[in-house]
Amino acid sequence: MSVLGELLLTAGVVLLLFVSWQMWFGDMIIGSQKQAEASALAQQWQTDARADPPASDEGGADPAIVPVLGEPGEGAQFGVMFVPRFGPDWQFTIANGTAKKTILDEGYIGHYPGTAMPGAEGNMAVAAHRWTSGAPFDPVDRLVIGDAIVVQTQDGWYTYRFRNVEYVQDTAVEVLNPVPQQVDLSANGRYLTLTSCAPKLNMLERIISYAVFEDFTPITAGPPAALTDGVVS
Repeated sequence: MSVLGELLLTAGVVLLLFVSWQMWFGDMIIGSQKQAEASALAQQWQTDARADPPASDEGGADPAIVPVLGEPGEGAQFGVMFVPRFGPDWQFTIANGTAKKTILDEGYIGHYPGTAMPGAEGNMAVAAHRWTSGAPFDPVDRLVIGDAIVVQTQDGWYTYRFRNVEYVQDTAVEVLNPVPQQVDLSANGRYLTLTSCAPKLNMLERIISYAVFEDFTPITAGPPAALTDGVVS
């Protein structure tokens, strides 16, 4: 019995260490790698824009014109998300689709196919893990009303402002509607919806964070002020 007890105790310690590695140290390593990849992609878009500016670009494109990308194929990486509230290094790549194995488990923010693209009328809905795989949305519950959520594409930066949060069951697909939570209502604005698990280990409930579009900054104009002063005190 004494030997069996020691073996069970050892197994418990090993299991605890594994869970700790998976939830904290593993996420830190993977998260850093995915943020570095996102940073490289964002910088590449800016480098490409400086090297080959639009022929009609004289003094910068008109910021009143909001370009909208066509929805790419499954798994295509088309954006990078920044949230100043989460720190200057927080940035993750957005890929089209929400497949668990090929997108979410790979540390990407997944774009729900069929929802709006950045800057488009309607609801741009995305999902990401809060633990494992780099845990992109781990700090999502720290958002404060008015915080900037910035999405960069090859065209520029789309700034949204956080509005409110709610907790729903995993069956509440209405959060993905063109106007979130509204049924049979056509798009009447530009929205951004972040979805993830709440609490972190619960697969039956979701934390839903809503934001509304503020403005667009062309890639040739350089990063918007929202990236540096986008945190509401």
